[in-house]
Amino acid sequence: MLSNLTPQPADKIIELMKLFREDPRTAKVDLGVGVYKDATGHTPVMRAVKAAEKQLWEQETTKTYVALAGDPAFADAMRQLILGDAAPAARVAGAATPGGTGAVHMAFELAKMAKPDVRVRVSSPTWPNHLSILRHRGIAFAEYRYFHEATRGVDFDAMMADLADVGPGDLVLLHGCCHNPTGANLTEAQWGAVADLLERTGAVPMIDMAYQGFGDGLDADAYGTRLLAARLPEVLIAASCSKNFGVYRERTGLLLAIAADQATRDIAQGSMAHLNRQNFSFPPDHGARLVTMILNDPALRADWQAELEEVRLGMLGLRQSLADELRQRTNSDRFDFVARHRGMFSRLGATPEQVMAMRASHGIYMVGDSRINIAGLNATTVPILAEAIVKAGV
Repeated sequence: MLSNLTPQPADKIIELMKLFREDPRTAKVDLGVGVYKDATGHTPVMRAVKAAEKQLWEQETTKTYVALAGDPAFADAMRQLILGDAAPAARVAGAATPGGTGAVHMAFELAKMAKPDVRVRVSSPTWPNHLSILRHRGIAFAEYRYFHEATRGVDFDAMMADLADVGPGDLVLLHGCCHNPTGANLTEAQWGAVADLLERTGAVPMIDMAYQGFGDGLDADAYGTRLLAARLPEVLIAASCSKNFGVYRERTGLLLAIAADQATRDIAQGSMAHLNRQNFSFPPDHGARLVTMILNDPALRADWQAELEEVRLGMLGLRQSLADELRQRTNSDRFDFVARHRGMFSRLGATPEQVMAMRASHGIYMVGDSRINIAGLNATTVPILAEAIVKAGV
């Protein structure tokens, strides 16, 4: 049986990580892997997470299973963080998942369960795993234009033109904030136009919320998601706690499903529990419990938000530093988009050949489409990257 298997394509980012580890140069710079790092290149455990873990260690009395959909308190705390009062709790179903990837996977499965011939519209570009999961599940999808290569911003007119043909029950995948891989976000006015289109056509938004708090702040980053939740009868939201709580290895994610009424919500809740049962039975709880403790404890929450704000402002500072360095070196404003982008990523507009040249000459490791992880920079490496960009002729 196993002899019938064929080799699977290598994950480009995992391959890039391997190449970086094997590079003997000490001055190399890793801008590929999508993990937050501080100025020392370390991914720290947040202060509030450490404090919550200590409390949990002292108080926890059992490691028995939680519910199939996870602890309801986790779903409730995350619902309030993401949605605020945009949708009544009675219309919102929630299920814990292994990370944000698990939530994305479940969202696609739930959509296919509800509509076997569902068609998903995905931004071009998008996080590669979106497309990989859709192909793996055999779900039809089509891309819509999103990123304008010349301006390095959102090509909104093209996006809306491509989405003009969506219909009832089509699933439109949107990035809630900090678009991966481009860093280019919709404006509030553009979110309003998207809401108008979805309301008019009956298409259902699926929002990937992986970076809340990394862009313009917790509430600002949730603006588009809350707008759609307030205006539309159905919304799917796949949320990750890996970045904003720093609990990457705890695999802490959540799928929220907003339904038109409570009866439909109850059916959706049962369906999500069923999907968990088929995939892995009970979801992991440790990270979810820490997140719940932090969000429900005023002191822990205040410390978490303060540290998250430090992280956010640090990345904005790195963006501005890189944009300023490139402006000085090129005597032009063509890289100012780096400061306008939000979140961990920006796409520079380099060709694959230029990306390889930067790796060879300066030890700069980035994905082949020139996506860089801003959090992989520090005050020392910003000038090194700027020099590499200029010398490569980007």
